[in-house]
Amino acid sequence: MQAHTDIHEGEMPAENAGQRVDQALAALLPQFSRSRIRQWIDAGRVTIDGRNPRPRDIVNGGERFRLEAVAEREVELAPQEIPLHIVFEDESLLVIDKPAGLVVHPGAGNPDATLQNALLHHCPALVNVPRAGIVHRLDKDTSGLLVVAKTLPAHTALVAALAERSVKREYEAVVNGVLTAGGTIDAAIGRHPVDRKRMSVREHGGREAVTHYRVKRRFRAHTHVVVQLETGRTHQIRVHFAHIRHPLVGDPVYGRRMLLPKNPSPELVERLRGFPRQALHARRLGLVHPLDGRALEFESPLPEDLRGLLDALALDAEAGDA
Repeated sequence: MQAHTDIHEGEMPAENAGQRVDQALAALLPQFSRSRIRQWIDAGRVTIDGRNPRPRDIVNGGERFRLEAVAEREVELAPQEIPLHIVFEDESLLVIDKPAGLVVHPGAGNPDATLQNALLHHCPALVNVPRAGIVHRLDKDTSGLLVVAKTLPAHTALVAALAERSVKREYEAVVNGVLTAGGTIDAAIGRHPVDRKRMSVREHGGREAVTHYRVKRRFRAHTHVVVQLETGRTHQIRVHFAHIRHPLVGDPVYGRRMLLPKNPSPELVERLRGFPRQALHARRLGLVHPLDGRALEFESPLPEDLRGLLDALALDAEAGDA
C-alpha cells in the first residue's frame, strides 16, 4: 500500500522574516510538529524558492515554499478485532462513541487492545494516516465521542480546525462539592514539576487552557455540570476542576477521598463507592466536514454507570429535602 502525500504550497508571510525555516513552517502549518517538519526538510521534501533548505536557514518573507507531507505508516501496530460503536462514517471521517476503559493510543502498560488497533482492523487504509487518523483523544476512563480522520487531507483539515478552536466539544461531568454558578476556568496547564505522569496548573511554562462550564443540577454534596472546551490540553477538565477544589467524582489521579452528604442514603454510598472511573462523558461533538463543508453535530447518551450515579444523587437529594 502506498503512503499518501499531501502537498502544501504558499508564500512566506513578511511577519515570519528572521525565523528559521522549520520554525516558520511550523507556525504556518500547525497541524504538523516542528520535529516532523525538520524530518521532511532533511529528507528533501521541502523547497524554498525551488531550493532545498536546511532547518536552520533563515527566511526573509516573500519566498515560495513547497512541503510534501508524507503520512507515517503505523506498521508497528497490529490490527485487532475490537468492537467499535460507530456513530458516523463516510469516505473522510469516522465518529466513534468510545466506552470507558478503552485506551486510545498504545503506551506504557497498554501495548495493544487500544482504539488505534481497532481502527486499523476496521479500516486498513488508516495505516497511511498519522496515529490511525486520531486527531484528539479521550482519557482511558472518559467515555463519549471522538472523531477520526480516514485520509491525510481530512487529518490535516481536522488538526487545523482543532487549532483554530472551531471543533465544538461538550462534556457532562459530576464534581465533588456544590457549585453556586457556572463560569470559566482560564489557567495554563503543563506537566507536573515532580510527578511527570500528572498535569497541573502552571503559572509559568504551561500552555493556555480555557474551560467553560454551567451548572445542570445541584445535589446535596455534588454538582452535575456541562463543560465546553475552548482548548484541549491533556487532562484539562480533570485538572481544572481539581484546581478550583471541585474534582471529578471517581477521579483516581486528581480527585480526593469520597465525599458524602450528611446522612447519605445507602444507595448513594454504594454508587459512589463503586463508581469505577472519573465521572466524565464527551456528550456532544460539532465540526465542519473537511470535504464538503457541512456542519455536523453528534450526540451520545449518558452511559449506564453515569446515569445510575445521577439517579442515586437525585434520590438522595429528594430524601434529604423531605
